[in-house]
Amino acid sequence: MKNKLLNSEKIFIAGSSGMVGSAIKRKLLSCDFGVKRNNSNIISPSKKELDLLDSLSVKNFFELEKPKIVILAAAKVGGIYANNHYPADFLLENLKIQTNVIESAWKQGVRRLIFLGSSCIYPKFSTQPIKEESLLKSELENTNEPYAIAKIAGLKLCQSLRTQYGFDAISLMPTNLYGPNDNYHPQNSHVIAALIRKFLIAKRNNLPSVECWGTGSAYREFMHVDDLADAIIFCLENWFPDDKNAPKDFSGKPLNHLNIGTGIDISIKELSIKIAKLTKFNGEIIWDKSKPDGTPKKILDITRINNLGWHAKIDLLTGLSRTIEKLNIESL
Repeated sequence: MKNKLLNSEKIFIAGSSGMVGSAIKRKLLSCDFGVKRNNSNIISPSKKELDLLDSLSVKNFFELEKPKIVILAAAKVGGIYANNHYPADFLLENLKIQTNVIESAWKQGVRRLIFLGSSCIYPKFSTQPIKEESLLKSELENTNEPYAIAKIAGLKLCQSLRTQYGFDAISLMPTNLYGPNDNYHPQNSHVIAALIRKFLIAKRNNLPSVECWGTGSAYREFMHVDDLADAIIFCLENWFPDDKNAPKDFSGKPLNHLNIGTGIDISIKELSIKIAKLTKFNGEIIWDKSKPDGTPKKILDITRINNLGWHAKIDLLTGLSRTIEKLNIESL
């Protein structure tokens, strides 16, 4: 049955302990996938159980478990500070993880693989909203270039394996994500997690102000991770690039990657004000203009995924509220 995930098929979630991977597992379980067999068909090893940086360990894992569906959500991620300070780590680790998992999946006869990229693969000054065809049209944003290059390599590996060997690997490029199990590290976190952390700590400690990076003028699109999980399951069951009616690029060739987002952006300044209100912080927001803003504006064109029938469901205010309510402030 081409367009349905079967309970008899093993699904391997690479990176299941992270924000995205854990959301995918929650989504699968909410759809009753694997429940009848005590989740035995959802394979989600921890980092200790499977080192994705070790090619031999990954090869042996695939030979033993023989998954039929692979969702590659594992990655070394971080914000501007982390990319700028650890560029070699971002390239080396992401290239290793991607190559190890994708190559083993192909060689072991996996039926379908989804590779998760990022909207940072697109050029810094892409025409907005950003279409899939914008890939490699001009220079990247230098504040996250190492991560972007690694993700482009993963996308191209999937595309090349499909072209040369017929391997059914597809790639999704999600917009900026947030939600449960995000990384709230003071230096290595992404925008929303960093802001939530700043405002909650300021509120707890009765601080008079919070300092935020840049000018606040940059515009970004944000999506709750549960919406991404929903999109992943949808694409596994409904998007087959070789189908006659599958999305095509401007030249009429099948697209091998699709954008996933909400189609709505917001300035970082507006976002900060929203988070300050939700965390009940009443102090002053100070902007450190010596820090970079990154790409001036970034919003994805989601026409293709919308035309297939998928739409994001969680609005930003609802998603932020849920995320903050579930967060244990003592863990920050």
